[in-house]
This record gives sequence, C-alpha cells and structure tokens, in this order.
Amino acid sequence: MRVSFLLRVVLPDRPGSLGAVATALGNAGADILGVDVVERSAGTAVDDLAVELPAGRPPDVLITAAEAVPGVQVESVRPYVGRLDTHRELELVDEIAGDPAHGLQRLTDEVPRLFRAGWALIVVREGGRSWRLAESGAAPETRAGDLPWLPLTTTMVIDPETQWVPSPWRELDTELAAAPFGPASSAQALVVGRPGGPAFRRSELARLTHLAGIVTAVLGPEGTSAGG
Repeated sequence: MRVSFLLRVVLPDRPGSLGAVATALGNAGADILGVDVVERSAGTAVDDLAVELPAGRPPDVLITAAEAVPGVQVESVRPYVGRLDTHRELELVDEIAGDPAHGLQRLTDEVPRLFRAGWALIVVREGGRSWRLAESGAAPETRAGDLPWLPLTTTMVIDPETQWVPSPWRELDTELAAAPFGPASSAQALVVGRPGGPAFRRSELARLTHLAGIVTAVLGPEGTSAGG
C-alpha cells in the first residue's frame, strides 16, 4: 500500500533542477505522479509535486530528500487524494455553461480540487449581515454573521488577524483567499480555504480572479445570486 502527498517546492528556475529533485525523491522511495508549475519569477520556480510513498514511511523523508538538492526549499507537505488537473478551469466553465441552474454548486464543488484546497463557498453581504449562497461539501459550518471586508475590489489573501472571519475558517492554520464574484454592484465573493497551507501565490490569485470573472459572465446577474 502506498500513500499520496502533495509537495510544494521552491527551486532554482534552471535546467536540471526539477530533475535533481525527482532523482532525490526517487532515491528516498517516492514515486512522482504529476507535476504542476505554480509560479515562475526572478530565477525561481514554485512547483507542486504529487508523490507516493510506501505506507509507514514518514513524509519527513520527502523534505529531507528534496532539500538535499542545493537551492531547493520545501514550502509544504500534505496528504493528497486525486490527481493534478492543470487545465480543468475551461472544462469547468463549459460544464457550468451547460447547466447554469446548478452553476454555483458546481463551482464550489470543483474549486477545491482545482486549487488543491480544502473547501470553497460563495458568500454575500447585505444590510450588515452575510450568508452563503453555495458551498463545497467540506466547508466549515458557521452561524450567520457579518463579513465587513465585503464587497471586494480585487482578489486577495484574507488575514484573519486584520479581516474578521468566523472562527471555524481559522482552524487548522487555514490559508484563505477571496475573489469578487457576481455583478459589480453586489457584495459577493468566492472564498477558498486551504487548511494547513501553503499560502496562496500571486499566480493562484490570478487564476482565481479569472475563473470567478468568467463564471460571473457565463451565469449572468440572476445565475450568480441564487444557488442551484
């Protein structure tokens, strides 16, 4: 039996770096199932590697092996189920366009997999009160309250120390990101939670912005203001 993990590594953006990491992981007994380029900037690359280890081997061996390669830093290691789907955004948009009545639910169901997160929900604020329009299966349960940082003007990382969120959103060191969603006149947002990290990168925020904007355009004002 083997166990899957998602390893986020920061490494020099030069030929051979990823190969050296792959070799080191292989020598540690890991099988690489897939690689996703998260970000490239200023001579540095950030990659997500889906890997398998024999059951019983601690994930620390992945960190030790990867960081034995000069210039490589492991940003996070976490259990992972599934596969890396690096081009699913367009497929998701097509599915939502074909069944707009269930568009919000489909979006929140799929966003956690697209962004390797734990949960997603769509929230709206009106009259000093906030509530959710749709949520993924693993979204934390919360009482109705207020989200004073709505409406948003841009996609952002939510810092619970400066932006109030319900306490269940903060549990397990959850990293939070939110993108404006729905008509420009509405105070709605697509919120994504990633328990245990890693932090959302700028490239991931850009992807979230584009996805929220495209789905808003596909569903129109009526489709983005009511669950399916």
